Amino acid sequence: MDGLLIVSTLLFWLFSALALKAWYDYRRQKQALTGHLIDLEEFKIDTLQKEETRLSQLFKRLFKYADDFSALGQRINFFSEKHEVEDWLRKAGYPYDLTVERFQGIKIFATVVGFGCGLVAIVLGLPLAHFGVIFLPLIGYFGVILTLKGKAKARQDELRYDLPDFLDIVSVSLKAGVSLDATLREVVKYFDGPLREEFMRFNHEIELGVPREEAYRELLKRNDNEEFQTLIKSLIQGMQLGVPIATTFKIQADDMRTLRRELVKEKAAKASPKITLITTFVVAPTAIMMIAGLMIINMFFGENSLMDIFK
Repeated sequence: MDGLLIVSTLLFWLFSALALKAWYDYRRQKQALTGHLIDLEEFKIDTLQKEETRLSQLFKRLFKYADDFSALGQRINFFSEKHEVEDWLRKAGYPYDLTVERFQGIKIFATVVGFGCGLVAIVLGLPLAHFGVIFLPLIGYFGVILTLKGKAKARQDELRYDLPDFLDIVSVSLKAGVSLDATLREVVKYFDGPLREEFMRFNHEIELGVPREEAYRELLKRNDNEEFQTLIKSLIQGMQLGVPIATTFKIQADDMRTLRRELVKEKAAKASPKITLITTFVVAPTAIMMIAGLMIINMFFGENSLMDIFK
């Protein structure tokens, strides 16, 4: 009887210890899963559910009507091959939730709308309406392409502008002993725009098990910014050769600031001839014509004018 009591007591404490261990593992895994879900929700909010303005909502509703023209648009793909459109959309961050098929439909939809506006102009008898029937469809077709390319370029320029400050903060955090993944996860919260979107997507891919080098190369595919490409290639090379990442970030930040200053100087140097050209062919002739006009008016209608002499 005493032996049974001892065995029962030992089994009680054994199962109690196993229950406590299971409860501890449950709490730890629940906390890790909760943190992961929070990161996923932040990624979803920041990249897939961006704050929409009324204008963007209006565009999305209008773009749905273009789906009927997507099949025709994929056949008529002058200056907008499928791989080119996909590259533009990727670099522009997929604005208005556009896909390649929908963009091809928007292109034809804009052409049809331009042609309809030209016909309306002819019916109303507006001046130069016959030219509108020809040029408005072309403006609609190429305007959509140029707008998307402009959005892609603007996004890359915004990425270039924010990159040096981002690299400085990351470099300081890495020197303090924080891991790269934890640093990127925290630092991107204080930035807006494409830089935040790209690195949050990078963190998301790493958490899902994508190899780091492959995630880096996906960043290269999504962005053609020269400074950003140099940074990612340096990170890949540093990962392969074992170069300290903090040093890489710091050097890249200094180089980018130097390059940005040189770019500003170059733009300022290019602006001077343009201003001179405008002054020579627009401002100066206009001023001369105004002065000459006033002189002629005074000659004929002012005091002691030619009209008074002939009287």
